[in-house]
Amino acid sequence: MEKKEFVNPIDPDKITESPGLIEYAHHVGSAIIKPEDKGKIKGRSLSAMYEQTDLQLLQIKEQITLLAKQVESIEHRKCLSEKIYESKISFQPIIGNTYYLYSKEDGAYQVSMLSNKEWGSKKPNWEYLSAIKLLGDHTWHILDENASI
Repeated sequence: MEKKEFVNPIDPDKITESPGLIEYAHHVGSAIIKPEDKGKIKGRSLSAMYEQTDLQLLQIKEQITLLAKQVESIEHRKCLSEKIYESKISFQPIIGNTYYLYSKEDGAYQVSMLSNKEWGSKKPNWEYLSAIKLLGDHTWHILDENASI
């Protein structure tokens, strides 16, 4: 018997020696492999990154605004506390009680136990500045204040 030479019916230009390394499916049963549009992937990634970083920056800006308001409030409280401690207080203030700060005609400050409404007909000619409360750490909490200060 004569041996026939085997002829491969598959075109050698259409096969590969290492099918796992090619970037496309190498036979009919292979999974579909579509090349990704790298520009589209990069665009989506950049868009997501900008959205996240903008959100984080907005949160930080809001925190900075809150901190700035707190600083302003503490500075104002400090300024008013200085006025209170420079004022004439003819009694021993008790922690937790409410008192009233006035400005006298001569520019001096006066702390009183009486509010504007409690003076009656003998009210001195003082300008009401603020209702204040002495806290445990001997700072003053502003309960309300005249808008002019």
